[in-house]
Amino acid sequence: MSEQRAAQSVSDLFTATGRLKAIPRKAARREQLLAHLAETLFAPDRAYTEAEVNEALHTVHEDSAALRRYLVIAGLLVRTRDGSSYRRAGGS
Repeated sequence: MSEQRAAQSVSDLFTATGRLKAIPRKAARREQLLAHLAETLFAPDRAYTEAEVNEALHTVHEDSAALRRYLVIAGLLVRTRDGSSYRRAGGS
C-alpha cells in the first residue's frame, strides 16, 4: 500500500487537529494505523531514544507507551535489547 493510500485509509481515525481519536481494537485496522505512524513520524535512517519516540507519539495520542509497544510488537520499530535506542524497521 502506498504512503498516500495508507494516509487516506487512516484519515478517519484522526480529528481535524491531527490527534488520534482512539487506538483501534481490530488488529488489521491497528496495523494500518501503526504503519502510517511509523512512516510519518520516524525517519528510516535515524536512531531515536525512548524519550524521542514518546515525544513523537505524544503528538498524536496521550498513550505513547501503548503505541510504542504496538509498533515494536508489529516489527515497525526495532529496539535495542536494553531499550536505549529505537529505529524504524528497514532503516540502516
